[in-house]
Amino acid sequence: MADPYQNNGGYGYQGESYPQEEDAASDATEGHDDEDQMYEGEYQGIPHPDEVKAAQRAARAKARQAQAGATELEELAEQYEDIMEDCGHGRFQWTLFIVLGLALMADGVECFVVGFVLPSAEKDMCLSNGEKGMLGLIVFLGMMVGAFIWGGMADKLGRRKCLIWALTVNCVFAFLSSFAQGYGFFLFFRLFSGIGIGGSVPIVYSYFSEFLQMDKRGEHLSWLCMFWMVGGIYASFTAWGIIPRYGWGFSMGTEFQFHGWRVFVLVCALPAITSLVGLMFMPESPRFLLENAKHDEAWMILKNVHDTNWRAKGQPEKVFQVTHIKAPKTNEDEFIEIQSATGTAIQRWAVRTLTLCKLVGPKMNVASLLGPELRLSTLFMAIIWFTMAFSYYGLGVWFPDMIKYLQQEEYESKVKVFHRERVERFHFNFSLENQIHREGEYINDKFINIEMKSVKFEDSLFEDCYFEDIKSTETMFENCTIRSTVFYNTDLYEEKFIDCKLENTTFLHNKRGCHLDIDEENDVLIYLVSFLGSLAVLPGNIISALFMEKIGRVKIIGLSMLISAGCTFFLFLSFSQAAIIAWQCLFCGVSVAAWNGIEVITVELFPASKRATAFGVLNALCKLAAILGSSIFASFVGVTKVVPILLSCAALVCGGLVALKLPETREKILQ
Repeated sequence: MADPYQNNGGYGYQGESYPQEEDAASDATEGHDDEDQMYEGEYQGIPHPDEVKAAQRAARAKARQAQAGATELEELAEQYEDIMEDCGHGRFQWTLFIVLGLALMADGVECFVVGFVLPSAEKDMCLSNGEKGMLGLIVFLGMMVGAFIWGGMADKLGRRKCLIWALTVNCVFAFLSSFAQGYGFFLFFRLFSGIGIGGSVPIVYSYFSEFLQMDKRGEHLSWLCMFWMVGGIYASFTAWGIIPRYGWGFSMGTEFQFHGWRVFVLVCALPAITSLVGLMFMPESPRFLLENAKHDEAWMILKNVHDTNWRAKGQPEKVFQVTHIKAPKTNEDEFIEIQSATGTAIQRWAVRTLTLCKLVGPKMNVASLLGPELRLSTLFMAIIWFTMAFSYYGLGVWFPDMIKYLQQEEYESKVKVFHRERVERFHFNFSLENQIHREGEYINDKFINIEMKSVKFEDSLFEDCYFEDIKSTETMFENCTIRSTVFYNTDLYEEKFIDCKLENTTFLHNKRGCHLDIDEENDVLIYLVSFLGSLAVLPGNIISALFMEKIGRVKIIGLSMLISAGCTFFLFLSFSQAAIIAWQCLFCGVSVAAWNGIEVITVELFPASKRATAFGVLNALCKLAAILGSSIFASFVGVTKVVPILLSCAALVCGGLVALKLPETREKILQ
């Protein structure tokens, strides 16, 4: 049989001997001498993993020789897999794992930022309900646009370069948003912050997968997903530690306020900044370089990966034996080169920029995924991404909103009602909370330096009263008569007097600015819910990572989505906050296995030239589903549980059944 490692139209090794294979021991044994260890299966007739890899490689080489019509890209895929096996899995991949994990963590943090700061930001910027809703959706809108743009660009300009640009955009606009005092500027900056971080998911998975060999790809991509969970935990802890503590900020008069929630926005940018610094020391994906005919640069990177890993394993003498890699030349590169071969530097730059815009535009991006070979895979994956995101993000909003609704119901059930009380010449020097006063009479009373929270006066009379230094939240006067009364330095504006008769009433030095309302801090339970929801992902992440190669991507996705659909039915039995939290944790723990499988199989179904593009388009569809799901589910809070539960269940069942139709990719060479 011919030696599969001789240069027969593929790539060659120095010398005639087979290259040494990667040690089959755990990464924890790095630095040990392989010759001093005895393979445990030797006396049981079990072949050594190195022998198995050699046999697999020989079979692939034989199949490659038999396929006379194999394209250059197919040959490159086979060659590249052999090279990555020789490079091994070690220090380089673990370093890249941390750097890219931080970028994924930044994406997870971004999803939580606005939700945590909204209760405080609405006071600083006097937001209406409509403005709060728009602010909650604008991040997902930005991430949708960013995923679409950055995914396409990463396939044309490079994974590392585009990820650096995307994280830079995120960091800059996140920083600016923390100082924005007006709603318009804050909305604009958060939009572009979302556009920046939107590129992290499609690029990170494409980038990392191209440094992994086939038998480690599913497991380690699943481990990478854990950083999204870490992002949720990080956001929950920092929000709880910073936002309620307004002493962490400062103010310059009433025009510039920098409260604790703005500090939190700055702290949330740290994962992206750290990842950005780490990327400066990481190389471009050699697979991308080979796809774009940059042979020498790719060879140097692969050699560095090989040497880094084997030095860390205590074998610095092991030589990188690859001498030649056949790198195909793509039509798109030729097209750009032809158009930019003449003219001035500015003209060449303009031609290349216009060409790039055409190549990464919406029409080209989507059209490239709808060819005969990819059409069915794209359709199936679009259905799975959409249904999963619709249910996951929809319930992700519904769970905390339902908890808030139950809290409000419990709060309102404890309201104190005072009927026809008469208070004369009394000095109110204590706070009033959760009270309703009906048909009362208040004569010559003083309300000085107190707080009023959820207080309502109905059909009452105030005569010769004096209000001073009042801070109020959800307080109003309805159908009251107010005579000869003074309001001095209060936030009781005339808008809070509904259908009232104001006779000889004076308002002096009213407080201005919503930030002067009572500091209604986020309930600790809300932080706890987010923390537990993120932490519940851990078991699902571990199980899916360990069984991704054993069970397969398709079964993990299908079974996880169907089990998640079953979990939603138990929400009919949840009538308390504790029950909702418990089912949220179970749902998150099961659904994360589906997410891991979806992200792994998305990487493996699409070729390198379209991998980031496909991931970007599908992730943009995911964010669109998140916008629709969160909007629809939130509208039924306090109305009915039936519609959100049935919608999420139907979507998950549909996605799970479609997933079972996908081809299994765990033993597929990365195309």
